Amino acid sequence: MTDFYHVCFAVPDLAKATDDLTLATGVRWREPRGGTLGSWEYQIVFSVGAPYIEIIEGPPGSPWDCTGGPRFDHLGWWSTSIEVSTRRLTDAGFPSDFDGCPFGRSFAYHRLDSIGARVEVVDTAGQAEFMSAWDPDGVPATALECLRTS
Repeated sequence: MTDFYHVCFAVPDLAKATDDLTLATGVRWREPRGGTLGSWEYQIVFSVGAPYIEIIEGPPGSPWDCTGGPRFDHLGWWSTSIEVSTRRLTDAGFPSDFDGCPFGRSFAYHRLDSIGARVEVVDTAGQAEFMSAWDPDGVPATALECLRTS
């Protein structure tokens, strides 16, 4: 089995969510960061150590819109080919929910209605940058076997 590398929650208040998870479970966090995807500005943070907990606070209309309240958003896997992974997921009946590629970001979300959430496939080309930013001493996870091109 290959490893998913993170679980993500979309929240309206990143600080409150991280404080609550720390108080409830003792989880430790890296330093939160801001980012932009298209016209959307968001805040993001990952926990210390894999598999990571990702907390993301995005504005209304963004892929992480949580005007309906905080939610479990997705599980993330590395992929050796976003195009192949997206095609296989779509062909399997899991429609594309958001594609970051037109925004210069190599990831895609697909809906799995049976779990009420999404899966994210992220191009392994970005793995070294992710590890450098969020877990310099960590061990990279392998790509999801069933989504590999070979």
